[in-house]
Amino acid sequence: MNIQDLEDMGCGTSSATKDKKSGKALKAALVIQNWYRTYRDRLKTRQRYALTIFQSIEYADEQGQLQLSNFFSFMLENYTRVQEKEPGLVTRLFGSSIQDKDRQDYLGLIEVPDSYCGPRLQFPLTFTDIDLLIEGFKQQQILHAYYVLEVLFETKKVLQQMPNFTHTSTSPSKEITICGDLHGKLDDLFLIFYKNGLPSVNNPYVFNGDFVDRGKNSMEILMILFVSFLVYPNDLHLNRGNHEDFMMNMRYGFTKEILHKYKLHGKKILQILEEVYTWLPIGTIIDNEVLIIHGGISESTDLNLLHHLERNKMRSVLMPPIPMDGDPAEKKNKLGTTIVAQGIRTTGSFSELLTKQEWEQVVDILWSDPRGKRGCYPNTNRGGGCYFGPDITAKILNKYQLKMLVRSHECKPEGYEICHDGKVITVFSASNYYEEGSNRGAYIRMSSGTTPQFFQYQITRATCFRPLYQRVNAIESSAIRMLKERMISRKTDLTRAFQLQDRNKSDKDGNIDYMSGFQDVHIQKPVKEVQSTLIETVYRYRSDLQIIFNIIDSDHSGLISMEEFRSMWKLFKSHYSVHIDDSQFDELAERMDLNKDGSIDFNEFLKAFYVVHKFDKLNKSDNKLA
Repeated sequence: MNIQDLEDMGCGTSSATKDKKSGKALKAALVIQNWYRTYRDRLKTRQRYALTIFQSIEYADEQGQLQLSNFFSFMLENYTRVQEKEPGLVTRLFGSSIQDKDRQDYLGLIEVPDSYCGPRLQFPLTFTDIDLLIEGFKQQQILHAYYVLEVLFETKKVLQQMPNFTHTSTSPSKEITICGDLHGKLDDLFLIFYKNGLPSVNNPYVFNGDFVDRGKNSMEILMILFVSFLVYPNDLHLNRGNHEDFMMNMRYGFTKEILHKYKLHGKKILQILEEVYTWLPIGTIIDNEVLIIHGGISESTDLNLLHHLERNKMRSVLMPPIPMDGDPAEKKNKLGTTIVAQGIRTTGSFSELLTKQEWEQVVDILWSDPRGKRGCYPNTNRGGGCYFGPDITAKILNKYQLKMLVRSHECKPEGYEICHDGKVITVFSASNYYEEGSNRGAYIRMSSGTTPQFFQYQITRATCFRPLYQRVNAIESSAIRMLKERMISRKTDLTRAFQLQDRNKSDKDGNIDYMSGFQDVHIQKPVKEVQSTLIETVYRYRSDLQIIFNIIDSDHSGLISMEEFRSMWKLFKSHYSVHIDDSQFDELAERMDLNKDGSIDFNEFLKAFYVVHKFDKLNKSDNKLA
């Protein structure tokens, strides 16, 4: 007897019962589906807010960097003692030149030993050298300083012949690939080349700035791009980003990376690299229709002016031209000599600098961001450039008969974003920019008369097998950790502000225990007797102070005299409106002068100020017990 016979005898499930059960199953499936969608949406929302925290902190750092550039102008006007002792300070920051030294001055005494087992480049370079370099870097080999300097000199030589905007064309059979920020993430570049092919005559690329900083392989990325550019100068286009700037490199890691990898010749490399930056084009135009620039535009963007300004005069976008009030000759004499960072001494004058209008045009190109709001208004998040709305995009594109603006400069969760009615595309090629799993990277392929194609990717390691909630937890924890470090540097100010609002010192239900945010984190005090306000201030400005002290330390001894230390602090305190008694700082400085020789190792001094996370210690203890 089969199932059909049983059903015919009344022993089986009726059709109505089946329908009822299937209806319940469907409802259950819908409930589970809705629950999962809600659950996933909540996780995505948490991830989005974590990225907002990361981005806010990143932009606050950039504000600090721009404020630091204003400090240097203030310092040069007021710190006459430095000018007397360091006759190279101003030129270093505002208009240096190394034309008094030729290639032999840098390469003459450098030899590549037989024991060197890294890539050996042959000049003139060919596509074989690109392959050689990539394979060497995949094996974590370091390119010898001799070849690095050769590549930099050759790159500068070719860049000097190029216009401010590179013009290129495509066809339906010849697409071009556009990559955004890489920020030292070598694995992303390897993946792009694996998926999309190496640069060649038939496979052209545009790399839209910010090749360096933050990631640990900025030098490797720079060498691959520069060597590829030297092999295919008409088919690989390099735009300057806001991080192709020696002042940005001092804060965001590339300077430190170079000095670590090239202990003997790092200073020479930094010196030539600064020159190369100034010759990078500031934009690329495809088919006379698509404008590619790193940041964005403003209502006053003048492409005609940008086409003709002398871009090599922009030593650092972070150093605005000094107003030439009064007698120009007297001002030139006063500011004709100044600071040397990384031991570079050069000559130059302020008559060689860009005008204020030219400088502002370049700042807008490198630092601006699009927004949905109409108009053009100050970029308050970054502290430089502007926000530009869809009306500004339409105005500038129409003015110059362009159809589209492609830019980078902003991390996007999906690696790219389209806005302003499809006229602005943001592309960002560094995946996992803030944290493992935080964002995808992307690149664009486009050609004449076709719709841009977007290709996304994400370099994954241990996290690729984790469920979504674990990945989001990791990203969120990292963001909150960074936020707490920012909060603890303002603990005194925040506590005072909270107490002003908490007039009744009440602890009723519904109120926030504002002190709980500081319970699991504190700044380590190098000297217990020093007041918390001073500790917080030094910790808050430690990156700025390190850059300032490194610039003063022209011989790279890591030491500055107690007198210079105090003088610079007084200027810093005055410019940043820091309200701390000098005697507190003097006492701290004297206690940190461990061998009492009148000098301070300022790098060690600043390292002594760090945040301790209470739960990190507990977790480590738990791991040891386990």
